[in-house]
Amino acid sequence: MTAATKSKRSEPPPAAKWTHRHLLGLEDVSADEIRLVLDHARHFKEVSTRDIKKVPALRGKTVVNLFFEASTRTRTSFEVAAKRLSADVLNITASGSSVTKGETLIDTVHTLEAYRIDILVMRHAASGAPHFLSRHCTSRIVNAGDGMHEHPTQALLDLFTMQERGKSFDGLKVAIIGDIIHSRVARSDILGLNKLGAHIVLCGPPTLVPKRFEEFGAQRTTRLDEALDGADVVYCLRMQFERQQANFLPSVDEYVRLFGVTAERLKRAKPDAIVMHPGPLNRGIELTSEVADSARSAVLDQVTNGVAVRMAVLFLLAGVN
Repeated sequence: MTAATKSKRSEPPPAAKWTHRHLLGLEDVSADEIRLVLDHARHFKEVSTRDIKKVPALRGKTVVNLFFEASTRTRTSFEVAAKRLSADVLNITASGSSVTKGETLIDTVHTLEAYRIDILVMRHAASGAPHFLSRHCTSRIVNAGDGMHEHPTQALLDLFTMQERGKSFDGLKVAIIGDIIHSRVARSDILGLNKLGAHIVLCGPPTLVPKRFEEFGAQRTTRLDEALDGADVVYCLRMQFERQQANFLPSVDEYVRLFGVTAERLKRAKPDAIVMHPGPLNRGIELTSEVADSARSAVLDQVTNGVAVRMAVLFLLAGVN
């Protein structure tokens, strides 16, 4: 029995219908709705294995990728996903838009909506920017990462990858390690994993994992060995040096010594534990190349699965059933 088959049989069938006009975060998405997205993603992943990687589900729809922050994986993943659904796709960055001439965000989006677009995929440095737009625009909005708030499609593809690797969420121990405070990925992952019944352990320096994160229902520790003990999933976060406006670390060398995941340290996790990372990797800091390139690593699976999950999200938001 393959891991994918085992996972498919162990998870209950989704009972929910998708009713959200936007996907702004996972806070308001139920466990059944998450399972619904994952179930659709499983079907859409098959599309990417065909000779002709395209289905007509979004033919005649227009998807705009509006990215005000640099991105490789997320933007291209959304673009590939939309094109495989046969949508027309526009890609707009801050440097190539009239925002550089002083135009406001809402005026920019209203101008795009005059072209009768259908779905707006948005990344912005300001937390809450997609929520603001959702109150003033007619398009359906997907949050592709807003400040330090949420990154819901990254969390959904993470959950899909765990499921595909044969993990059942109820009681699953997931150790999330690193720069928690600046991570929108961590927030969305915590919300999603909590709804599905996983046990989450957050680990890092106290400056990067403040006590308030216990309010999310996660255990908190500053000892890497404690986080790794018996873990089913080891999720390393990128050190976001560009967001660190204060001295959160004595030195990078100290962080590597105390929190860097090595093959030796990984022996404390379960023998079948997988290692994940949202990318881009800082090799030798969050984890060693030996770990990143090992059979345990699911990093490239996350990238592949991002297309299937985003196809599922675009499909559900478009209301094509």
